[in-house]
Amino acid sequence: MAIQHGILFRMSQNGYPDRSYLPTSPGVYIFKDAQDNVIYVGKAKNIRARVASYFTKSGDGRPKIVELSERVQRIDFIATKSETEALVLESNLIKRHRPRFNASLKDDKSYPYIVVTVEDKYPRVFATRSSHDPRHRYFGPFPSASSVHSTIDVLNKTFPFRKCRGPQPGRRSGVPCLNYHIGRSAAPCIEAISKEEYDKIIADVIAFLEGRVGYLIREREAAMREAAREMDFEKAAKLRDELAALTHVRDRQQATISSEDSFDAFGSYAEGESACVQVFTVREGHIVNRDSFLLGNYAEASAGTVALQFIPQYYGYGNAVPREVLVETDEPEETLAPFGAYLSKLRGSRVEVRRPQRGNKRRILEMAGKNARLGLGHEKVLEETRRNRVASTLDALREELALPRLPLRIECYDISNTRGTNSVASMIVFQAGRPLKDEYRKFKIKTVEGADDFASMAEVVRRRLERLKSGDEKFAQPPDLILIDGGKGQLAAAVMVTEQLEVGTELPDIPVRALAKREEEIFQPGRPEPVILRRGSPELHLLQRVRDEAHRFALTYHRKLRGSEMTRSVLDELPGVGPARKKKLLEHFGTPQAFLTASLEELEAVPGLPGKVAREVHARLHR
Repeated sequence: MAIQHGILFRMSQNGYPDRSYLPTSPGVYIFKDAQDNVIYVGKAKNIRARVASYFTKSGDGRPKIVELSERVQRIDFIATKSETEALVLESNLIKRHRPRFNASLKDDKSYPYIVVTVEDKYPRVFATRSSHDPRHRYFGPFPSASSVHSTIDVLNKTFPFRKCRGPQPGRRSGVPCLNYHIGRSAAPCIEAISKEEYDKIIADVIAFLEGRVGYLIREREAAMREAAREMDFEKAAKLRDELAALTHVRDRQQATISSEDSFDAFGSYAEGESACVQVFTVREGHIVNRDSFLLGNYAEASAGTVALQFIPQYYGYGNAVPREVLVETDEPEETLAPFGAYLSKLRGSRVEVRRPQRGNKRRILEMAGKNARLGLGHEKVLEETRRNRVASTLDALREELALPRLPLRIECYDISNTRGTNSVASMIVFQAGRPLKDEYRKFKIKTVEGADDFASMAEVVRRRLERLKSGDEKFAQPPDLILIDGGKGQLAAAVMVTEQLEVGTELPDIPVRALAKREEEIFQPGRPEPVILRRGSPELHLLQRVRDEAHRFALTYHRKLRGSEMTRSVLDELPGVGPARKKKLLEHFGTPQAFLTASLEELEAVPGLPGKVAREVHARLHR
């Protein structure tokens, strides 16, 4: 593939961008704004012709496309050999940059997955929301954490995979955990199971997650009959219990169709800047799963386009690819061909992507589309209800705390230290009742010696408002309310700073209040008596959430600094340990606590650490 970066397009005589430098080959085009942010990624059979369609006088009737074309300041492209390559690349770039105008999961970081760590000697199975490791298998995304944990619970009752953490099974003590004794772990840590038998458990887990429950049932029925013939009644009873659990899962499936087909059906519905895609998973004639995903659709693409754009995102995370994928779209067959080629490569055999016209498959696809429409409508009702509830809560807060305006943006500050050491502060932001984590900030206290929370609070509020005053983009949005985690002293320190900075400046009037933990009293300047909100009220609950989040964020940062400093100071005093060995020790043990509690045998096992040095280190750590 060839890539062209940094092309700032020129305006031609007709007032439209000069696109003569763009190739006519297949590939991906990347629109960027004046700040060099990626705002749209698209694929095309002919890059030049596709880009030209965005800048015609007539446009395509969508006002957001007009806005998109007006914001574009630079167009990059990546030429590929085929449309299939362009499809894969488009999907990867959307996941990496999350462009505003592309239809993508509203917050795909929030969707949980089940990961099977197939590259480990004894793989684990667990829920995760973290970034994906290409060495392992991922299944999902799941609509909620509860659906993930219930699935894992059903899996573990049937398949006794290990639940201990880390790539190596077992605990430091070498004693098997409780899961082994209650039949929830095969305990490879004490070699209670062979590697081949454990691999068979993991293969069954993967088959289950791929929807091949019928295969697992047939396999156990045959094994149970064989065990009964051989009079191995204990094994037969165990297989009977597994069979009952798997049959229960199958019986809970929502519907069946009159064939043994396996396919995924993508139904979609789009309305304005939101869309919903429902994926019906059909395996061996059973609808084994139905997942619903909300997508941002800022460019107001059609439902069919949204579904097609979502397919690479869905399978790109490791979901099992069936032989057939059904999608509701008006696109011609040749447009669907690259999707089939891409999925065929993922599956390792031919995959057909098509729109059925009649029969059971058409019925399932229509059912998915209907559920997508209902799902989006339900979400809109929930969102409207939430907005009304939040607006009511914020309005009550404005009245109770005598605020000049609705506190749409609340910033909360907290100080954390240990006897005056490693003193830090947190600034967290809630926007319209929800945490805005991209706006969180953390500070190291620079000018205060010792445990002086009042002076530390004054410093951090001053630094924040000075950044606002200077026009710093990272601090450009002024708060409607500053909430201090503390009492009258912290409040007085923060108010003094705001009054000093507001004199002779254009800083807005920013109200400051403090929330004290013990009695949940709210202090405000010029009022000797605290405000007491009703216990259990939405207003108090919101302020408590904000305050607790600020405390959590500050404490997490403080512990990180303290742990790093403790480890550095201990390592600096160890005999025979220089910078290189210090780095090796930290990389080997992973955490400071693991290193500090390591046994002599564990220290002697560190690659590149001589036995004599290991013994001296152990003696120093445990003297």
